[in-house]
Amino acid sequence: MLDFTLTEEQNALVDMARRFAKERIMPVAAEYDERGEYPVEVFKAAWELGLVNPTIPAEYGGAAMGELENSLIAEELAYGCIGIETTMMANTLGLTPILLGGSEQQKKKYLGRLTADPIFCAYATTEPGAGSDVASLTCRFAKHGDDYVLNGEKAWITNANLASFYVVFATIDPNLKHKGIAAFIIDRDTPGLTPGKHENKLGQRASDTATLTLEDVKVPKANLLAPEGKGFKLAMETFNQSRPGIAAGASGLMRRCLDECVAYAKERKTFGTTIGNHQMVAAMLADMAIRLEATQLLYRKAAWALDKGLRQPIYSSYAKAFGADAAMQTATDAVQVFGGNGYSKEYPVEKLFRDAKLLQIYEGTSQIQRIVISRQLLAD
Repeated sequence: MLDFTLTEEQNALVDMARRFAKERIMPVAAEYDERGEYPVEVFKAAWELGLVNPTIPAEYGGAAMGELENSLIAEELAYGCIGIETTMMANTLGLTPILLGGSEQQKKKYLGRLTADPIFCAYATTEPGAGSDVASLTCRFAKHGDDYVLNGEKAWITNANLASFYVVFATIDPNLKHKGIAAFIIDRDTPGLTPGKHENKLGQRASDTATLTLEDVKVPKANLLAPEGKGFKLAMETFNQSRPGIAAGASGLMRRCLDECVAYAKERKTFGTTIGNHQMVAAMLADMAIRLEATQLLYRKAAWALDKGLRQPIYSSYAKAFGADAAMQTATDAVQVFGGNGYSKEYPVEKLFRDAKLLQIYEGTSQIQRIVISRQLLAD
């Protein structure tokens, strides 16, 4: 039996997240976007309501929600501001490799910290010369007795300046490609670990993004998350699990675009009638709605599959690739519907347009998703 209805509990969760977005995020979104600063108090309020770190199991103090519930939250928060939502959801990105590959001791310590206090964490794979090509990273680790020493630089790390701990991927030898990669959990106060300045970005400006420099960073053996040769697989498994949430964020942004455009199309008049009565504008609104509906179905299927234990990356890549591209097209059309006003910061679609572009880049570009999809099709 096929059933698209949400449960009573899921509907209540959506309602709570929707109210939070409208009451706490939307009123401050433009201000923090302009300042390029993250509203920590908003994060703390979301944490108090259980909208942050929802996938942590109950034995570590979490709500034990599935990826579907996590994605439903992401859509609602992104409606308010996807930059603010990205930093909140980056906590789930950072905790996921611990959830997937951590020891019981690591889970108790680090997942427990996330549920005990409203703190941030971060996930660090990207480097100045290695973004989508994770196997080409050059951040090095070397064994030092029972411990490890890391040296290198990470780039475009969400929550770099806010995080209390990081999951960092490094290689014992760049020539080994994916076979040399390991993963480590590193505490913020570890000597030699230095976050850089906040990047002055085009969009999603409220989300904290910075470099992370590692100079002779000593990591105890107890904080080895994935041994040499296992880190690459853990990174890919993490992205597979996180990508439905990106598509969900895209849905939230698209729904906001559509709502703003419908309201504007009912008010703005040209040639003696509201612009919604012009067929070309009406068609753009219809296309926005189609893209939104399709993205919602794709991300919910991908999240459902993960919750059922069907870890097939193709579902997550379908959702992420289509959702990101659909969001960019929808935001572009939204500016067009608003005309000259859409190009002004006085209207919300200007920010939505800037915010949408990053969806096609982070956590695997739209082109990388197509490579993932085509490889699976050809392998099958």
